[in-house]
Amino acid sequence: MPDSTPAVPHGDPKPLLQTIGLTKRYGDFLANDRIDLDVWPRQIHALLGENGAGKSTLVKAIYGLIQPSDGEMRWQGDTMVLSGPSEARSRGIGMVFQHFSLFDNLTVAENVALGLDGSESFKDMSARLEEVSRVYGLPLDPRREVWQLSVGERQRIEIVRALMQNPKFLILDEPTAVLTPQEADQLFTVLDRLKAEGRAILYISHKLEEVKRLCDTATILRLGKKVSTCNPRKETAASLARLMVGGEIKEVKVAANRKTTVPRLVVNDLSLEPGDPHGVRLQHISFELKGGEILGIAGVAGNGQDELFAALSGEWLAPDPGMIVIDGIAAGQLSITRRRQLGAAFVPEERLGHGTAPRMKLSENALLTGHAASNMVQHGFVKTAAMLKTVDRATEAFDVRKANRDPEAASLSGGNLQKFIVGREILRNPAVLVVSQPTWGVDAGAAAVIRQALLDLAAGGAAVLVTSQDLDELAEITDRIAVMFHGHLSEPVATQGASREKLGLLMGGSSLEQEEPAHASGA
Repeated sequence: MPDSTPAVPHGDPKPLLQTIGLTKRYGDFLANDRIDLDVWPRQIHALLGENGAGKSTLVKAIYGLIQPSDGEMRWQGDTMVLSGPSEARSRGIGMVFQHFSLFDNLTVAENVALGLDGSESFKDMSARLEEVSRVYGLPLDPRREVWQLSVGERQRIEIVRALMQNPKFLILDEPTAVLTPQEADQLFTVLDRLKAEGRAILYISHKLEEVKRLCDTATILRLGKKVSTCNPRKETAASLARLMVGGEIKEVKVAANRKTTVPRLVVNDLSLEPGDPHGVRLQHISFELKGGEILGIAGVAGNGQDELFAALSGEWLAPDPGMIVIDGIAAGQLSITRRRQLGAAFVPEERLGHGTAPRMKLSENALLTGHAASNMVQHGFVKTAAMLKTVDRATEAFDVRKANRDPEAASLSGGNLQKFIVGREILRNPAVLVVSQPTWGVDAGAAAVIRQALLDLAAGGAAVLVTSQDLDELAEITDRIAVMFHGHLSEPVATQGASREKLGLLMGGSSLEQEEPAHASGA
């Protein structure tokens, strides 16, 4: 077994931040169970674990959002008790959350000002914003309104806002989830510079190759407990995943005899104005998806993926019925229910609020999408037993971990809720499945389960459309890949012939000439 001793920077007498026996209870549930953590200056320290392992609880305590039930935190060797995030920031602790907290109709400078203490004039703050963003290679125009910016530029705002508080310790939660490969490389350069300046970074990510490349040390949580601290550069992605889940990750396997059949989802020159004033106009989108095939749509969020999903699902109706065809039926102006009755199923990006009603039980959520094309309703009466059977089948097939048989959707961790939503739709055995960000923020074990289920569905003859910002995911499961940018969809290319660099450039809006193989537009 390779030496995996954590890398500790030299020259520092004590850690910048320590947690000693940190514990957080919610009733009888232990979210964090006596966690010891040492983070040193000049160190990028990964925090790894499955969904629900306790990572979010730990960083919320470090940032002052919650109070620990027991244990101790130390800052530069002294005991630290935080009254809230403002005190954390005053000590030099900053955090960039996975989900942005920005106002679309305000400018970059106005958004940044809302997160600062207001001790300098708006003019001076704007000038400092521009200077900090330039110095760190994260250029921003303080005068631009946020709704005009790409997701990558919005990520810059969050990072620069944190840097303007001159943090000694910076927490980053899934910072590359919304970035192109080129933007991620730029971020890594910034993080290496922050490390060289003597700052400490606590880095949360499910992308294990990224962790191996960037991080000096990794602390791994499982079921609320620390199970290992190691040097990720001396581990493999597989060994890190094993530590996270406590066992082997199932290998995703593509069926050797998978064959394509007739077109099951066809989009013909779809153009559509957005329902949101800040949305993206779809422009002349066309593609054909056959049974037995998985087509991937790559792209940075905010380039029309949400609008395309709404058009395919029936949340927004197309101008002409023939613009969307499901199994030979013109469906562009049919309702969501009618499209489900044709054999289509849909998994949206947003789990709570779009994929499920948060305060409804899982069985009730199963009814919301399954009533039109299942046996849950007969002669106008709801069959509770059939609803619960759907929950039980999804729980067993997709390893959905929950406190009881039929809890509220909001009580599940993000990864377990995602497995339930995907399972709920796949177990209907749809002819067409449209799924957006299937493994967003999901741990390696759950991601493998979901990806295998998508491959198995396609092997059974379904047409599967996957929208994802994770190029590794698309490379693993798709047959062809297209890129969405500013409402335009590139010509699909065979996955095997699509380089990561080329796709990344297209995701960033490059007009790089596509050198497609002759068979790229076919199955």
